[in-house]
This record gives sequence, C-alpha cells and structure tokens, in this order.
Amino acid sequence: MYFVDRHDAGQRLAPKLRPLRGPDVVVLGLPRGGVPVAAEVARILDAPLDVVMVRKLGVPFQPEVAMGAIGEDGVRVVDDEVRHAAGVTDADLAAIQAGERAELDRRVARYRRGHARADLRGRTALVVDDGLATGSTARAACLVARAQGAARVVLAVPVASPDRIARLADVADEVVYIAAPNDFRAVGQYYRDFAPTTDEEVVQCLDAAEAETGAGSPGDTTSRAPGTADAPRSVQVREVRVQAGSTPLEGTLAIPPDATGIVVFAHGSGSSRHSTRNRFVAQALHRVGLATLLFDLLTAEEERDRANVFDVALLADRLTGATQWLRDQPEVRDLPVGYFGASTGAAAALWAAAEPGSPVAVVVSRGGRPDLAAKRLPMVTAPTLLIVGGADDQVLRLNRQAELLLGGPSSLAIVPGATHLFSEPGALEQVAQLAADWFTDGIRGTFATAQAG
Repeated sequence: MYFVDRHDAGQRLAPKLRPLRGPDVVVLGLPRGGVPVAAEVARILDAPLDVVMVRKLGVPFQPEVAMGAIGEDGVRVVDDEVRHAAGVTDADLAAIQAGERAELDRRVARYRRGHARADLRGRTALVVDDGLATGSTARAACLVARAQGAARVVLAVPVASPDRIARLADVADEVVYIAAPNDFRAVGQYYRDFAPTTDEEVVQCLDAAEAETGAGSPGDTTSRAPGTADAPRSVQVREVRVQAGSTPLEGTLAIPPDATGIVVFAHGSGSSRHSTRNRFVAQALHRVGLATLLFDLLTAEEERDRANVFDVALLADRLTGATQWLRDQPEVRDLPVGYFGASTGAAAALWAAAEPGSPVAVVVSRGGRPDLAAKRLPMVTAPTLLIVGGADDQVLRLNRQAELLLGGPSSLAIVPGATHLFSEPGALEQVAQLAADWFTDGIRGTFATAQAG
C-alpha cells in the first residue's frame, strides 16, 4: 500500500503539481473517488475546486470500452471509429446516451445545487482521479474539459497502470503520477482505506473548499446556495507537529479571527486527521468563531498494530498530550478547550475529559462508543452532547446507557434516519449544527467566566 486514504494521496500528489500553481488553473475532481484527492490538491495549490461531470458512453455488451462521453451543457464527444467498429447504430447510441444523461443530470443536481460549473475557457484544467486503471473515465473527462474550452489539460493521479499512461497522450497535455507499478492490478490495492466515496462526501469536499476560499463555486460569482451556511471569515490554517508527550504527531491547526475557543478532534478507528466528516464539522465550527485542531492519534508505525487503534487509554493519553501542547501555542494558549470525538475517538475524548484537573470545557460525541470508557463516565463533569443516528440501533442503545452514567450535564441528540457514518443527505449538516450550538454555548460561557476573573 502506498496511501493511507484518498486525502493522504492528494497531499502526496500535490507537490508534483506545484509548477502548475497560478490564477489560470482549475482543479477538477472526477466523482466520486477522485474528489477527495482533488480537494487536497486544490487546497495545497490554493486553486478553485470543481467536479468534471462526465458519463462514459460504453459500447453495448462491452460497456468498459468507451466510444465517447457526455458532459454538462450538452457536450458530447463520440469516437466514430470505435462506434462503427462495434456496429453501434444511431438508435443504439441515442438509447445509451439517454440513460447516461439521466444519471449525469442527477449528479449535476446533487453536486452543483444551482451553481454554475467552472469556466474553463483559456484555462488549465487539472483533472484529478484516485487512480488510473483502464483509463476510459479519465479519457472521457479530458475530452469533456477540452470541449469546454480548456487551453491545457493535465491529468493527475496518485497511482497508474503503466501501460495506460502513454495511451492518454492524445487527450492530455501531460499525465502526472506518483507510482506506476509493473504489477498493477487495481487502484484499491494501493490504499489502506479505499471505502467507496458517497455523494454526501463529494458535497462535503466541495463545501469545504468553498468555505476555505469564502467564495462561490469556480464558475459562480454569486453567494452560496440558499440554505447553506455563510462563508467563514478568513481562517489561518497550518500543518503542525503536535508533541503529545514524547510522541510527535501530524496535525492541522485552523484559527479564525477572534476565536473564542478551540476544539480538539479525536478521530475514530481506521480514520485520520484527514477525515472528511470531521473536516466538514470543523468548517462549521470555524464559521461560529471556534479554532480547531485535527491530528493523528497514532504514528504510521503504531497504526500497523490494530490493537493500538482500540487502546482507548493510549488514545486518551495522546489527546491529553495534544491539549497540553496547545498551551505552548501563543495563538490559542488562553482559549477554552472542547473535545469532539467520533466512534472510538469519542471514548478517548470522554476518558481524557475524566482526568483530574482536565481543562476540557465541553465534549461532543458523534456516533461514539462511550461504553469503551464506561468506568470513567461518572468522572466526566464537562457538559457532554451525545449525537447518534436514529438508525444506528446498537450505538444508540450504548449511548442511552452512557447518558445515565455521565457525571455532568449531558444531552442525547438523535438524528432521524441516520446510520453510523451519517452519510444520508443532510445528516452530517445536522451533526455540524448540533455540535456548533453545543460548543458555543459551553465554551463561550466558560470564556466569559475566565475573562471576568
């Protein structure tokens, strides 16, 4: 495996693309799996992020063979040579195109939500996917970007099948990649976490990128779509090395102007500081004036031992160490601290909050496993919010029991119809709003008391 997950892949791919950095580049993620990779590339290059909406037109009975592609605004690219060789009639082509157009329109509506697509005319289209296997989808994306007026098309992937790279020279001006192993079999074999990307995660990546820039989508000069949160003020974001005791851990510290508190995130098992869901919640907290620290609870070597992932005492110790490290950071040293934990990370947050003299002012758990810290719950006096999906039956039962054991003020918030990952439309938005309200009520109250003292 080369990459932890798609976010890690994007961070490692971005340095190879620094020569492209400039006002004319637009990063285009290929939905769905390419979007988290593209989001990291866009962030590091300080470039706008959009999606390239394409649907491959596959040959009947051999749908993996592309005879063309369709894109937004009626763009259609057809390879007549492939089409005629396959004996595809006009009627066949029309039927295939109608089916793919319906799916493309569904995704456009889901992802764009009324925003215009990026204007590629005369610009560099940087098309990003999570890997290059057959190359058919990448080919379609490059063709559509070119048809939409891009002056230059660059395809970038973390890993590629070596025999496919040269075959794209006719549609891409350049193909950039990290690895092209000779024994390539499938993209997923090079990722530790290659779980399918959902529509909701695509939207979260686009929202996060939009929030970072404080602007609309790359092709839109209007404000955000109705019903979404206002863009945040400028947020200072920097990668940091968190010294948790004797262990250095990678982290991301984000500080909005006039921050009134800071929230430290504890991710769940199998995740990292790049968690799309946690980053989405962090963006919501920035909008209400709260700084955030997302950091890896374990080193890469430690993660290889699965026992460490579920060692709640160890994870809590790392969280306590990170909190102490914050007291040495001048920008945030005087801010009240909150914990946001997900899954096993929630158990670590509660365990750490129960430590005698813990400075934590408030705790929020998302789909948490408080039962893993059951013996410590009576010692948690910080106001605690337990957020659980209404369809996450087992975890809901565990959280109901935990609420009875907590030693301080607590509340159980149920998101109707949501499962453990809150991947249902609108579910994570509810989590973010609940967390923002709980943190602002708890942290601002503590902050006011500290100031008065």
